[in-house]
Amino acid sequence: MNDAPPQKKGWFARLTEGLSKTSRQLTEQVVSTFVEVKEPLDEAKLDELEEMLIEADLGPAAAARIRERFAALRFGKVSNETEVKEALAEAVAAELTPRQDVFDPLGGERPFVVLFVGVNGSGKTTTLGKIAADLVRQGARVLVVAADTFRAAAVEQLKVWADRAGADFMSRPPGGDAAGLAYDAYERARAEAYDVVLIDTAGRLQNKQQLMDELLKIVRVLKKIDADAPHETLLVLDATVGRNALAQEQIFGRTAYVTGVVMTKLDGTSRGGVLVPVAQASDAPIKLIGVGEQIDDLQPFDAVAFARSLVGLDQEAGR
Repeated sequence: MNDAPPQKKGWFARLTEGLSKTSRQLTEQVVSTFVEVKEPLDEAKLDELEEMLIEADLGPAAAARIRERFAALRFGKVSNETEVKEALAEAVAAELTPRQDVFDPLGGERPFVVLFVGVNGSGKTTTLGKIAADLVRQGARVLVVAADTFRAAAVEQLKVWADRAGADFMSRPPGGDAAGLAYDAYERARAEAYDVVLIDTAGRLQNKQQLMDELLKIVRVLKKIDADAPHETLLVLDATVGRNALAQEQIFGRTAYVTGVVMTKLDGTSRGGVLVPVAQASDAPIKLIGVGEQIDDLQPFDAVAFARSLVGLDQEAGR
């Protein structure tokens, strides 16, 4: 009997599995329209495709552009299932490739300060913890800062992640000054030669103006130490909220100087396509995506891999 534990699936397999709800919903419709009918692509079928893409939360603007790319590839042809999926993946990838970028906190300033913003429940604290663990694993000295001082539970959760990652931790009593904590943490990081400072922030949307004022105050005090700080501001969005993620991007992205987007919980939704309109709407690129709770379930965003997973294709064939 073999008692060895099952080998964990690779990242692409997990991404494909995570996006399976979206993929199944989208590709079943597409295949039945373009393959099972066994007729050449025409304008009526293209109209149907555009509606399917909108229903899959890809958004009307992106759906229209993907329709045009898909038409250029397949119009007037009878296609088998693989050809249809390949053409659709190519069209989606073309939409997303200009919107991907690299998150590299060890490739620049030391200490490198990363500010995490987003609504409560978006996966912000978990994302920060996963990044902390990955950086420590690479040998970096990491300081985790709990600047969501109004939620004791958030501070406690972040402390658990910091301990698990092997990172150092700073917090203040509930209700403390978040900006003051961020300032002190940055000063400490400079004095003690930390490589990276990861700062969690509040995500209460009940009073949007108060929240934005607090975030901007944190940014201002960090800039008193270094005009370029924070060196990265990551907006964490929850894919399960679908097109509400677009509203969140508008709230944070245009006020909090966001430099990169992280899309989490792609494994728990049939709305994975929402990443497409978010990527198009945001001034900041997509840098990371998450498909689970484990530390290595957060990975750099790869537009081609995402597009192929979205339509249920193998990665290797598209490389």
